[in-house]
Amino acid sequence: MADLTLTKTRIYEGNWEGILTIAADTAYSPEIEVTYLEKAVPGVMLRPDDEGYAIRVPIPVAALSDGVQTFLIRDLKTGETLESFAIITGEPLEHDIRAEVDLLRAELDMLKRAFRRHCVETA
Repeated sequence: MADLTLTKTRIYEGNWEGILTIAADTAYSPEIEVTYLEKAVPGVMLRPDDEGYAIRVPIPVAALSDGVQTFLIRDLKTGETLESFAIITGEPLEHDIRAEVDLLRAELDMLKRAFRRHCVETA
């Protein structure tokens, strides 16, 4: 099994980009598959680069919809998942996250007050 490391570099112009590095002492030609909703994403580019291999994954327009859309990047030869990324869109989701943060803040404030009260009572 090859020692592969996949590092995201950026998302730019609708493409997820990264660098795949292979251990120096390994002779290995990678075969990569990217899946979305358990189907292969077409148009994935893998080309040799100074640092290893540059990977470009086009993000399908269909993935730009409300909710969380998850992509898996796998090495086909080993079946190992090298990386995953998610696209999160939609105002309802944004509102839910803000509501959750507000609830967490309120609970934290309540715990701080209870802890302070406990410290005063036991001192």
